[in-house]
Amino acid sequence: MLQVDVRTLRQGSTPIEATVAPNDPMFAGLGIELMEPVRISGTLQSAGEGSFRLEGRAVGKARGECRRCLTEVTLLFDVEFDAVFTTSLDLVDDPGVYRLTEPVTRINLTEAVREEVGFAVPTWALCRDACAGLCPRCGADLNQGPCGCAQAPETT
Repeated sequence: MLQVDVRTLRQGSTPIEATVAPNDPMFAGLGIELMEPVRISGTLQSAGEGSFRLEGRAVGKARGECRRCLTEVTLLFDVEFDAVFTTSLDLVDDPGVYRLTEPVTRINLTEAVREEVGFAVPTWALCRDACAGLCPRCGADLNQGPCGCAQAPETT
């Protein structure tokens, strides 16, 4: 869990540096398979009474499947994001805003980082732009060449 003690913000901004294991529970249920630890960095600072702003970055690598030929692909992600943590009820409906309850002693960054990593990893991946995919009849990988099964007659 990524938490920051708000007392550290009295001196101004607080640097955030963390490495989160790929099997950490914070990534459970996202439907992605991380291949290495996710590196989190950024700065957390006060943004007024009861509000804090995180300017962050998440970098990592996930495993995916080509949507055309089903081969394994490596999905690199490097996402910069902003998140606001606040006690204000006026802002909590905005995307990227996370509700804090009084008294605020710690800020939990986990949900914000989890969402950003989930959005950063593509749902649909290609092994390459020119991927030929699989033959719809026999399932052969057409990137290896023609499959040899009978071609459907062309209609005019």
